[in-house]
Amino acid sequence: MTRVVIPGTFDPITSGHLDIITRAAQIFDEVIVGVAASRAKHPLFDLEKRTEFVKQATQSLPNVQAKAFDGLLVDFVQEVEATVVVKGLRAITDFEYEFQQSALNGQLNNKIETMFIMSPPQYMFLSSSIVREIASLHGDFSEFVPSCVEEALLREFEGK
Repeated sequence: MTRVVIPGTFDPITSGHLDIITRAAQIFDEVIVGVAASRAKHPLFDLEKRTEFVKQATQSLPNVQAKAFDGLLVDFVQEVEATVVVKGLRAITDFEYEFQQSALNGQLNNKIETMFIMSPPQYMFLSSSIVREIASLHGDFSEFVPSCVEEALLREFEGK
């Protein structure tokens, strides 16, 4: 059985994230979405809420679960007994960053492989930060996030 981890901050989870998670779930036996604390990024939503969003958004995928983690990705991957890290790529700028992270993770634990899944064109521009910005400016972001996230963002920026 192949267990993989898809790590990220998921602040919030987007349709692009869901695409990568869904496609990985079709390839691998078990997918663990690792929701990173990422305090340095100053997330809008706390770790518990972001993890709950992922759980709600992936509830129709029986081989997917969400788990929060705080610390090194390689330690989390080892803790959940996964062997592969799956990352989505939108553009060449993503590749440069993810390539460096993959090399670093390989140095820290050479038993962990990294695989990349390319984002389809309709999500190549999409990021959590873009969704947060559109929401903060009261634009329509509904097609970019699951309904649980849409409702939370509308509440978050209501009256601001």
